[in-house]
Amino acid sequence: MPILVIAVVIALIAALRSTIRSRAELATEVLALRHQLAVLRRQAPRRLRLRRTDRLLWVLLSRAWSEWRHAVQIVSPDTVVRWHRRGFALFWRWKSRPRDPGRPAVAADLRDLIRHMQAANPLWGAPRIHGELRKLGIEVSQATVAKYLGRRPRTPRSQTWRTFLTNHVPQLASIDFFTVPTATFRVLVVFVVLSHDRRRIVHVNVTAHPTAIWTAQQLREAWPWADAPRFLIRDRDGIYGEAFGHAIRSLGTEEVLTAPRAPWQNPFVERVIGSIRRECLDHVIIWKERTLRHHLHQYVAYYHGWRTHLSLDKNAPIPRATQPPSAGRIVQISEVGGLHHHDERRAA
Repeated sequence: MPILVIAVVIALIAALRSTIRSRAELATEVLALRHQLAVLRRQAPRRLRLRRTDRLLWVLLSRAWSEWRHAVQIVSPDTVVRWHRRGFALFWRWKSRPRDPGRPAVAADLRDLIRHMQAANPLWGAPRIHGELRKLGIEVSQATVAKYLGRRPRTPRSQTWRTFLTNHVPQLASIDFFTVPTATFRVLVVFVVLSHDRRRIVHVNVTAHPTAIWTAQQLREAWPWADAPRFLIRDRDGIYGEAFGHAIRSLGTEEVLTAPRAPWQNPFVERVIGSIRRECLDHVIIWKERTLRHHLHQYVAYYHGWRTHLSLDKNAPIPRATQPPSAGRIVQISEVGGLHHHDERRAA
């Protein structure tokens, strides 16, 4: 009963209030309420979506009618205020749009060139790159160059890993292990030493029980005449112990350790190991160390003398001379037990 009395009192107050309001206010309220009813009728249950025209209507009502907050029912008044602010920002963005073409845009190829110079020369700044562009006949301001370089780090960046490998190829070598299962379910370990200059496999050997002393001895056999490289790249395998470190220092070589779990930092020897697997070991059955060593030596001989490499301009690690047609007919010769063949010209 008290609830019914309260509802009647509220209705009477609303009726009394409506008698003292102007016809314009009443018409505006009726428009607002009918618009909300129309929105609810066209929507599916529990899925209220307002169009841009609906939002624009309430933005206009909030500007022109002071009592709009009491009439809005389907959304909160804060939502209408947010629509108004968003419309205000869009309006002034439209008003502030540039009306003249302004300074011509920098071509995409020039932007790419600036970023390429920065990537290739991490120690260069905007003045240096600007000077290089001027020498190439490209007229652009230094401020524009600095804009496309972005913010430089506080500490100078070191050269990239790829740059280090490129700059020191003649002085680099890398080592790594890989495993080979046998037909009798044993696991043999292969140690590979690769010289980056001409991608030569300097040394390869097999053992069932690798140790630091055994690995150090392989280095001495790889470079017996004190012609070891300046840098030796290796991973952080625990097999490299104190004896291995002593052997490295005695050769006058500096160790370069790759980051943990980053085989891409030792790419050349990883690629060689992949070639050995795909082109030889995946196609033969290994019984014991002697068998594996025999297949490896056969493949290394083929690899050095006949296998072409993209990085060597499609030449072999031991350069092959081009044979003219006058050298004779083409003869095909078996390599690696028939897995591969090389072709050469021989006189009849």
